[in-house]
Amino acid sequence: MFEPEDPLKPRDAVFDEPWHAQVLAIADTMVQAGTFSASDWAGALGAALKAAEARGDDDTAETYYLCATEALEGLVARNTQISGEALAERKAAWARAYLATPHGKPVDLEAGKQ
Repeated sequence: MFEPEDPLKPRDAVFDEPWHAQVLAIADTMVQAGTFSASDWAGALGAALKAAEARGDDDTAETYYLCATEALEGLVARNTQISGEALAERKAAWARAYLATPHGKPVDLEAGKQ
């Protein structure tokens, strides 16, 4: 006899890391805000995935995350007033902050400022 799945039952994680899910949540938020369309998002993500496949990248959750990040960054650069330079600096600040943060502590972006 078929029993429907309990919607409250915990499921296995779909993403390897929390930030893998966050990039998709950010993209969804930007679609809902009208920053870019769902079609634009799907096209950009599809193009990034095809490019990864053409390079011979492994088909992993990490590759998908990197492609989603690449697609999101491209759409942000084309559809907002955030410059590529400002985006690159913010990424560098996050990297510096991450490296300056003790293990197990929340990353503080202020720690990455030069």
